[in-house]
Amino acid sequence: MSLIFFGTPGFAVPSLRALINEEDVSLVVTQPDKLKGRGHILSSPPVKELALAYGIRVVQPPKIRDEEFYNIVKSIAPEFIVVVAYGKILPGEVLKSPLSGCINVHGSLLPKYRGAAPIQWALINGERITGVTTMLMDTGIDTGDILQRTQVEILDDDNYETLSGKLAGLGAKTLVETLRGIRSGMVRPAPQSGEATYAPPLRKADGRINWSRSAHELLHFVKGMHPWPSAFSYLNGELIKIIRVKPIDGDGVAGRLEKASGGQIVAGTGKGLLLVEELQPGGRRIMSAEAFLAGRKLKEGYETFS
Repeated sequence: MSLIFFGTPGFAVPSLRALINEEDVSLVVTQPDKLKGRGHILSSPPVKELALAYGIRVVQPPKIRDEEFYNIVKSIAPEFIVVVAYGKILPGEVLKSPLSGCINVHGSLLPKYRGAAPIQWALINGERITGVTTMLMDTGIDTGDILQRTQVEILDDDNYETLSGKLAGLGAKTLVETLRGIRSGMVRPAPQSGEATYAPPLRKADGRINWSRSAHELLHFVKGMHPWPSAFSYLNGELIKIIRVKPIDGDGVAGRLEKASGGQIVAGTGKGLLLVEELQPGGRRIMSAEAFLAGRKLKEGYETFS
């Protein structure tokens, strides 16, 4: 029997690719193309590009609560609907349409980090373990019965970009195992148990650094914000994205530039010092602290990040 796949960003691509290799994917639903970059070029979601490469029908409804769209879904009468980072809440009419249910791949170990940004918040909060969950969708936000959970360790050098890539691949593998398990009777839904936590969506403004936080908290914050929405601050009015940092021993004033010499940039925090190893001035490439300092005269102990 056929499947319908809902997904949009790169995180969903490994799951769609795995389904194409294993299943009959009759339809891919993704969000509309968007203008991107300085040139405002109309760009297709990664999921759409993969689907078209395999000749799979793609629809991009501007509104998910649309009778014409619902009739398309209903006419296919899919065995399953699979949802991976689609970006919109499915209405009840769609959730009821597949014969065997709607399955979601979520980037956390539910019930922890329900919501839109589970990978980023796990990093920001300094978690050491995370993973993926497949679940049967209901009308709540990531509240459905769990099918399978697979965990992975968060490494010291992980950021949102690297961890998202790992979980995308793990999610694809778990999804295929889940579908096989449901059909064989080995995987059965179970209600979520334990304390639920939430991962609300992030905006660009959320990336602004609060230097009164400790150096270790800011380490996790920077990791969770790269590459989007990016941890940022201002130095002498210049926008600076902070890419890679390391807490070091010592004391300073929160946000103050404690060192800007010897190829090193060190800022004070609410507790401890933060060595800024890589950064990106506005409109320029990512560079080392040494490259940033070349040709700049910054006054240690006087200038501050704000």
